[in-house]
Amino acid sequence: MMTDVHFAELHALLDAEAARYNRPEFIEADPVQFPRRFTDPRDIEIVSLLASTVAWGNRKMICRSCEGMLALMEHQPYRYVMERGYEDLPPRDNIHRTFFTDNLSHYLRGLREVYSRHGSLEAFAADAIGRAGTRDCAPWTVAAALGDTLAAASGGCRDSRCLPQNLRTSALKRFNMALRWLVRRDGIVDLGIWRTALAPSELYIPLDVHVGNVSRDLGLVSRKANDRRTVEELTAELRRMRPDDPVYYDFALFGIGVTKD
Repeated sequence: MMTDVHFAELHALLDAEAARYNRPEFIEADPVQFPRRFTDPRDIEIVSLLASTVAWGNRKMICRSCEGMLALMEHQPYRYVMERGYEDLPPRDNIHRTFFTDNLSHYLRGLREVYSRHGSLEAFAADAIGRAGTRDCAPWTVAAALGDTLAAASGGCRDSRCLPQNLRTSALKRFNMALRWLVRRDGIVDLGIWRTALAPSELYIPLDVHVGNVSRDLGLVSRKANDRRTVEELTAELRRMRPDDPVYYDFALFGIGVTKD
């Protein structure tokens, strides 16, 4: 168990590292730059989902792939979705690593249903959480509802390149990243346009290999698997430090991993 002294030292370290990276300069090299190019909340929501979906691997490559996706959508994502522009895409053109135009079409076809029925992704999320009857682990609730909607819009077909299929165990890293961008409200890096569906206190850490390794090195978690249970345990530790905004420390864990300090 972590001692009080260790906890206080770790808290101070994470506060310092988060402040070091949660700065406007961070935006230029990060995929968060892409939703920040838009002012219409619907464009911001769509681009947040898509940019986070391809956010694995080299950051420069991720940003090139995001540029390519925006070009395919003629830099008007909401209009492109509602006019069904995705139906004209060739089926297997590569977008990013194992994500292709047929995966993009699957996502956008489902998002058209979201916007046709709810008007915004935030309203869709609020409805999904309300129907679930609990706010516990809300990101997984929203992801499940969104996955069902994507599948229904594509004749019952599910696509694991868009959203993980086994939400019972999935860390849901990329979706949690999109939610961080949409919900956190300090106005520095994240956009914080959502005001009703979720509060920053309800977010969960976007857990990838690097964040997991840093968290274990610091003694925040001990489990070796980068799965949903580890996300829940890690976020619970971060809530002890910052109950209203635990995912603030995503900047710290990312930064420590990048600098290898």
